[in-house]
Amino acid sequence: MKILVVDDEQDVKVLFEQRFRKEIKSSMVEFHFAFSGEEALQQLNRWEHEAILILSDINMPGMSGLQLLENVKKKYLKPPPVVMMITAYGDEENYRIARELGADDFLTKPVDFSSLKEKLNLNS
Repeated sequence: MKILVVDDEQDVKVLFEQRFRKEIKSSMVEFHFAFSGEEALQQLNRWEHEAILILSDINMPGMSGLQLLENVKKKYLKPPPVVMMITAYGDEENYRIARELGADDFLTKPVDFSSLKEKLNLNS
């Protein structure tokens, strides 16, 4: 499973690589990271027609996660990426907008990695 994590905070890369060490080593998941919405779209363009999962923060400078979600849902249709948005607690307005734009699921910060692994059917 190819997963694109989009977050403007660079330390998220180390965090995901630590929490999914076993799954990465066994090739169950392949993580890629983008640190802006614009960078995420560039990667998606290179992966045209590949099934992927996108985990995107909502609040980022430049292109927000909501703008990225809107772009992804309009442009990348075959196969459509699954997009999970990462929201802060109490972020009801962004949650509502993301749902309207077609977000497939939501995670709250700080990310509960056990719950995420469950959602991805990676519990062993």
